[in-house]
Amino acid sequence: MARLIHPVAGAIALLTIAIFWTSTAVSELFLSDAAVTAVKTAIPWGFILLIPALAAAGGTGFSLARGRRGGLIGAKARRMPFIAGNGILILVPAALYLAFKAAHGAFDGMFYTVQAFELVAGAVNIALLGLNMRDGQKMRRLRLRRAPA
Repeated sequence: MARLIHPVAGAIALLTIAIFWTSTAVSELFLSDAAVTAVKTAIPWGFILLIPALAAAGGTGFSLARGRRGGLIGAKARRMPFIAGNGILILVPAALYLAFKAAHGAFDGMFYTVQAFELVAGAVNIALLGLNMRDGQKMRRLRLRRAPA
């Protein structure tokens, strides 16, 4: 079951973060303050999907690794503290702060400074999760090649 849950949860997490990032960038660059407010206040509601998906991907990944730390599994495991730390220490607090500021129409210098940090941190998490997905797909191909016919 973990072999099914892990890639699905990981894909949901990556897609959710990518949607947050893209929605933010598009609304900031091309749309009105009302659209920015709608996006920024909707993102924390997306945590209802994102956080369980990340937890499921992390838990099943840990289970599937079975204590192994070398090769592609090790590379994925080494990325996870950065992904989690970035999310917990930067992305979630920034999203909550920006939602609060946007809901109050406070599009000031601090809003845009935090927004810039959030976009950079989000891009880093998208890249790291993408690398984990790539390595997971490599591992799956290797496992399929080794499977008896």
